[in-house]
Amino acid sequence: MSVIVQSRDKGSVGRPIKWRRVAFTPQITYFKPAGTPAGILKEVRLSVEEAEAIRLKDLEELEQEECAERMNISRPTFHRVLGSARCKLADALLNGKAIRIDGGNFEMAIRRFRCNDGHEWNVPFEAIIGGAPQLCPTCNSQNILPLQPTGLRWGRGRRRGRHI
Repeated sequence: MSVIVQSRDKGSVGRPIKWRRVAFTPQITYFKPAGTPAGILKEVRLSVEEAEAIRLKDLEELEQEECAERMNISRPTFHRVLGSARCKLADALLNGKAIRIDGGNFEMAIRRFRCNDGHEWNVPFEAIIGGAPQLCPTCNSQNILPLQPTGLRWGRGRRRGRHI
């Protein structure tokens, strides 16, 4: 399995990156005001974890504590991520800017696998910590490959996604 890790400059000091767990990535990652050419628009970048925070709190209508647990972060960190996302969305909507969902510090909560016979299945992140599945649950094949999540642009922008 491949892992993309953000590197730090030698001598830089700081906390290690805390990867935010994401369960959904949108298929459409760019939105713009109708009737305005994209070339003249200013753009707001929403990270994948900011989009996940909006999805959990505003679309799923979960309490912040549960949202934070699902993203594997503290409640205050979730509050900051959500606040940043809402501020960016308000800026884009009220000032006529395009929105691009791209980049961030995140890991997928569920990984999808496929065997050579074409069977596909999801494995929760917690189950992968001990290692990738060894057998297809349908046919017991040992020839298993992880599938890339759709809608992601790995390693774009200043911050990078992590593929486990």
